[in-house]
Amino acid sequence: MELVPKIKVDGVKEFEFTKRDFDRVRAMIYRRAGISLNESKQEMVYSRLARRLRATGIASFADYLDRLEKGRDPEEWVAFTNALTTNLTSFFREAHHFPVLAEHILHKEHVSIWCSAASTGEEAWSIAMTACEAFGKMTPPVHVVASDIDTNVLATAQAGVYPMDRLDKMPTDRIKRFFQKGRDGNQGMVRVRPELHALVTFRQINLLADEWKIDGPFDAIFCRNVMIYFDKPTQQRILNRFAPLLKPHGLLFAGHSENFLHVSARFKLRSNTVYEMVSQGEAGNGLSLRA
Repeated sequence: MELVPKIKVDGVKEFEFTKRDFDRVRAMIYRRAGISLNESKQEMVYSRLARRLRATGIASFADYLDRLEKGRDPEEWVAFTNALTTNLTSFFREAHHFPVLAEHILHKEHVSIWCSAASTGEEAWSIAMTACEAFGKMTPPVHVVASDIDTNVLATAQAGVYPMDRLDKMPTDRIKRFFQKGRDGNQGMVRVRPELHALVTFRQINLLADEWKIDGPFDAIFCRNVMIYFDKPTQQRILNRFAPLLKPHGLLFAGHSENFLHVSARFKLRSNTVYEMVSQGEAGNGLSLRA
């Protein structure tokens, strides 16, 4: 639940937040992470960044943004980006994707999957559980790389510890197979089992970075509910960088409100929000393939 901005007794916000401040934030987060903020996000931006002003002891948004732009505090750049990154996820979200993934990887000798916006880890663990179930064992020939720009959520993901109520919609037999229940002071919590944890590697990756420190090719890439925050040119650049990282006919999993067909000719629709990478010959005279 999003906290409301702290308000003084006279009804004035704790910090002055001008249109110029908001426009600077929009430009900075776009350059940093490719996120396009529309005018309706002003209160959200104020609420989240006001916390950073309190944490740093800086008295104004103008001074805070000056400090970032002058490059005096690289760690605060990370905190700034983390504050403005929206992380909404759950186990087996958009459940129709996982049977498609299971069918795609079954019978392969070595499987590599990139979960490119892992958030707090539920998506990556769902992928790993799907792999175990597809191969019928806890040690399938599968490796999942889970990445995110937000270092805070990655720490949660790597720990693999969650409140028990996050599993409310998960079948009991799946919970018993893949999670350990907390005891004593950890009652009400669960942890992914070590065998599942061994299938996933976590790392920070900014999809807007000039270089991705990641090696393909992958059988599948999950990039769900991320592109909606990018404008069309940014979407095209990312998709055209995904394509050579996929194996022939590799799959790209998108979010329920995302449509990539009008953005890149390197993909064709395979199933509901599941795209298949096509060869350059198959792509024909589509959009430019330059990243």
